[in-house]
Parts: sequence; structure tokens; C-alpha cells
Amino acid sequence: METRVAEDGDFIRRRRQCASCEKRFTTYERPDVTFPAIVKKDGRRIEYERAKLLASMNLALRKRPVSIEQVDGAVERIEEKLLNLGLRELPSTRIGELVMRELKKLDKVAYVRFASVYRSFEDIDEFKTLVDEVRR
Repeated sequence: METRVAEDGDFIRRRRQCASCEKRFTTYERPDVTFPAIVKKDGRRIEYERAKLLASMNLALRKRPVSIEQVDGAVERIEEKLLNLGLRELPSTRIGELVMRELKKLDKVAYVRFASVYRSFEDIDEFKTLVDEVRR
């Protein structure tokens, strides 16, 4: 077995070999951390799910020239901020703002896609204002 700590120190990578078939595989070990509960707009409280965050970002980034590594890095930064806040609960709007900030850095089109859904634009003028903001 070969063990390495990732460059950023967030996880341990282990190369292993199956005792039965002798096939080699990789495992990644991360510390078990507790994220704040997410308070939805209707008041419901749900557990934070990395998969949901990743899915919403990937939807906005669909067919955009952004690598998986860049998306993973953005998710890591969002999660780090969530943990550093030290809160037990967090409004879903706060996560939405963090996602928009990261998408704006990654890809302007994805940012506009996400923001248009997240902010629930009522008319074309709100959308135009966002696009004008991004152009600056």
C-alpha cells in the first residue's frame, strides 16, 4: 500500500491492491466534518449535501469550457467557507451567494445562468442589468 497526503492536505490518497484478484485501486480519505444545516426559504432545515451543490454548479456550467478540477476547487472553497463560519445553521441564500461568487470567477455565462434562476428574474430588464454588470 502506498499512502500520500494531497498537496493541499485536505485528504489522503491510498493506492491499494485487492488480496483476491490483485487488482490495484485508489481510495481517498477525508476527515468527517459537520456542515451547518441549511435553512430553506420556506423554513425547512435540511442537511448540507455536496452532491446537490455540485449538481447545481454543473447545470450552470453545462457545455462550458471549465474543467472538473476547477469545479472541484470552487466546491472546496465554498465548503471551506461554510466550515469557517462556525455556524450550526445557514440560510440557503448564503450558499447561493457563495456559488455565484465562485461561478463569476470560473465562467461569466455560467454565472449569468445560475443568477437568472437563483434570483428568479421577473422581467427582461433584471436580466439585462445582470448581463451589463458582468460586461463591466
